[in-house]
Amino acid sequence: MKKSISAEWLKLRHSRIGLILIVMPILSLLIGSANYYFNQGALQHGWYSLWVQISLFYGEFFLPLLIAICCAYVCRLEHLNRNWNVVMTAPVSVASLFLAKLAVVSVLIFIVQVFFIILYFVAGQLLGLSSTFPIEAFGWSLRGWIASISIAAMQLGLSIRIRSFAAPIGISLSAVFLGLGMYVTNMGMFFPYSLLTIGIGALSQESLTGVENSLFLIMNLIFISAFSSFAIYRLQKNDVIQT
Repeated sequence: MKKSISAEWLKLRHSRIGLILIVMPILSLLIGSANYYFNQGALQHGWYSLWVQISLFYGEFFLPLLIAICCAYVCRLEHLNRNWNVVMTAPVSVASLFLAKLAVVSVLIFIVQVFFIILYFVAGQLLGLSSTFPIEAFGWSLRGWIASISIAAMQLGLSIRIRSFAAPIGISLSAVFLGLGMYVTNMGMFFPYSLLTIGIGALSQESLTGVENSLFLIMNLIFISAFSSFAIYRLQKNDVIQT
C-alpha cells in the first residue's frame, strides 16, 4: 500500500495539478468576498456572512469540480497508451491501487481545505472584520473534507471506467445540482454532494446536533465503503474500458 501511494505521488511530480489546487479556491474566495463587500448593508453577521458568501461558491461548485478534476488527473496516466493493461498485470492488488489513488486525492483536498481557511482569515482581515474569528470554521472545513472523500470515492470509480477526462467532471457538475435539490427537500444526508453542502455550512451555519453529526459521519462512511468496494469489484471482474 505504501509503495502504491508513493507511486501515485511520483506521477504527480512536475504536473500542473498544483496550480489548479491554488487557483480554484482563490477564485471562489474573490467572487464571494466581492459579493460580501458590495452587500455589507444586508450582511450583518461579520465572519458568518462572509463564510456564507465564499463557501456558497466554493462548496457548491468549485470544490466538487476540483475533486472531480483531481480524480480524473490521477487516472490520466493509466488511460494513456493503454497503460491500464500494464497496471493490471503488476504485482499490486486492485484494492491497493484504488485506495492509493483515493488516499492521494484525499490528501490533496485536505491541503486545499487548509489553504481555504487561511484565505478566509486573510479575506476577513482585509475586509476589516474586527470580531472574533469563528472557531466553527474549522469544523465546517473538516466536515467538508470528510464529505469530499465520499465524492472522491464515487468520482474515482467513474474516472477509472471512463477514459474521457471531461466526462466525469461533467457528471460531477450534474450531481451538484442534484445534491442541491436533495438538500432543499431535506434529503441531504442521503447523497454525497448534499453531505458536502451540510458539512461545509454553505447554506446554513447552524450547528449540527450530536445525532446529526453521528448520522453525517455514518453516511459518509457508508458512501466511501460502498463506492470503493464497488469500484474495486469492477476492477477485479471487468477490464477497464480503453477505447
